[in-house]
Amino acid sequence: MATSTKRSVNVGLFVVMGIIIFVVGILTVGSMKKVFSSAITVKTIFDDVNGLKIGNNIWYSGVKIGTVKSIRFLANSKVEVMLNIEEKSQEFVRKNAKAKVSTDGLIGNKIIVIYGGTQKVPSIEDGDEIAVEKIESTEEMLAVLSENNKNLLGITSAFKTISKNILAGKGTVGMLLNDERLYNDLDQTLGAMKKASVNAQALTASLASYSAKLTREGGLANDFATDTVIMKDLRGSIARLNETVSSANVMVNNLKTASQDLNSNKTSPLGVLLHDEATAGNLKETLKNLESTTEKLDENMTALRSNFLFRRYFRKKAKEDAKQPVKEEVKEQENQQ
Repeated sequence: MATSTKRSVNVGLFVVMGIIIFVVGILTVGSMKKVFSSAITVKTIFDDVNGLKIGNNIWYSGVKIGTVKSIRFLANSKVEVMLNIEEKSQEFVRKNAKAKVSTDGLIGNKIIVIYGGTQKVPSIEDGDEIAVEKIESTEEMLAVLSENNKNLLGITSAFKTISKNILAGKGTVGMLLNDERLYNDLDQTLGAMKKASVNAQALTASLASYSAKLTREGGLANDFATDTVIMKDLRGSIARLNETVSSANVMVNNLKTASQDLNSNKTSPLGVLLHDEATAGNLKETLKNLESTTEKLDENMTALRSNFLFRRYFRKKAKEDAKQPVKEEVKEQENQQ
């Protein structure tokens, strides 16, 4: 009975060991697949590989094209990573491509991602070196996030202070929110501005209508703008007006000169009349005598008309004066014919 139990335990151990060896073999074959296929070896040099291990996958455009062959330190604290890339994928990777360390998913294994490259550049060859893009480490990203968090806290504190001041009625916004009178004044101002805007729109429409009327064909403004004959006549009228103004200026200057001569030359007849009171008195006396003589002459003529010796002469003269307009009218009609 003891021998049978011991045999069963040995068989179980061998089965378990076989299963373990089988699983390890499958995993090894899956991860070290390149051992059985042709590949080229290229290298990259990183500052930090962030936990990259030998056997981690290499991706290009989301497709696995190889595995990490080896990792070793260099003298300048750099890390050299040798990559095995399948020959069948070699033609798609260009010499100007770049490599970076990434993660397979959010919490998966580290991988090498190759990207970029242009078609004009030749494909990579065995022994080439692929350029590396520097990727910020998790610690650096956390430091940036921490700094951003501090800035966010500062902004939040500032907003908190501003909100307190607003609620307390401090500042322009606080007064607007808490002072009803100021709000009413602002509302009235906005209403006045709205009315002014409406009035400005109405004025603009009126100006547009007036402008359309001015440019309407047949209008005075349109004639001035388009009719060259009117403009020519207008220019002529302006020129004649300028000549008239010039003539008037000359006449005014002449009158001014004559006035100055009259004021300065007291020996001329007009100067004597204007400045010599005695001569002016004699002239007035002479005019009075002439007026008296004229009145007496009229009286004498009236007396002569009444005299029987001259009555016939004056009647004949009156008849001739009455016929004179008729003769002139007949003569004018004859000339017209």
